[in-house]
Amino acid sequence: MEPGQGTVTFGSWIRRPENVNLAVLGRSSKKKGPAAPSVLEIFSFDPETTSLSTSPQVTYVFEEIDGELVTIAVHPSGDDFVCSSTKGGCKLFELHGQETNLKLLAKELPPLQDVGPQTCMAFSVDGSRFATGGVDGRLRILEWPSLRIILDEPKAHKSVRDMDFSLDSEFLASTSTDGSARIWKAEDGSPVVSLTRNTNEKIELCRFSKDGTKPFLFCAVQKGDKAVTAVYDISTWNKIGFKRLLRKPASIMSISLDGKYLALGSKDGDVCVAEVNKMEVSHLSKRLHLGTPITSLEFCPKSKGCAHYF
Repeated sequence: MEPGQGTVTFGSWIRRPENVNLAVLGRSSKKKGPAAPSVLEIFSFDPETTSLSTSPQVTYVFEEIDGELVTIAVHPSGDDFVCSSTKGGCKLFELHGQETNLKLLAKELPPLQDVGPQTCMAFSVDGSRFATGGVDGRLRILEWPSLRIILDEPKAHKSVRDMDFSLDSEFLASTSTDGSARIWKAEDGSPVVSLTRNTNEKIELCRFSKDGTKPFLFCAVQKGDKAVTAVYDISTWNKIGFKRLLRKPASIMSISLDGKYLALGSKDGDVCVAEVNKMEVSHLSKRLHLGTPITSLEFCPKSKGCAHYF
């Protein structure tokens, strides 16, 4: 799903109140010769044909001084999203209008304007919190939309790898490039616990369960040369087991809105989807992106299928 020109850096679904399916894509400006500006494009999506519109509904061109696009986080309301770039910090975008007449309004985010590249960002499920983690290991939690700083921890990690909020928006889980993982209280930013791991284990990715019945945290873990998906009970934060799902190092992890499916994307372009209640693979596709790492992976809000982008 890559209409248009240029390399897709990331992609995400936008859920709108009028039940319109939209997808936002960020395109890299890496080309030979002088750098071309990075671009945001919003497409409509047809769930019947599982295809994006042939042309974007709206386009935003970044300034060259912003650098390359890194990642995105979309607010649950579908009205706002935040983009991170290598040089421009974070920028807020407000989406106005209907599907056939969309408009994007770009705004600065003063607390996050010159914070450097953010490797991952996330909104809480209830939309009241926004978290961002940087290449420098700094973790921030802000109240939304007031932007009041709840947590600003410069040494949360060596470098932030991944993060996710729990279904009740009470906890934030974050992982580090050094293999550690920590849990934080979203309300006040206080640290809760560092997840236990063996000396040969690196916790790389994390997603909370979203079905409302099983209080679990799923983590993609490297156990030596084996890749597994570990399950932690969030009432005790103890590891209760693991399964080999993707069977190779994962680059991205996603869980469906109803919590029934868990997806993993590999560093060489594979995707597997597992049923959470059985923890068994229900679908496996190999080398969807010609052996390159999958950097964005999300379930369509109205479909059991995954959307995946470079």
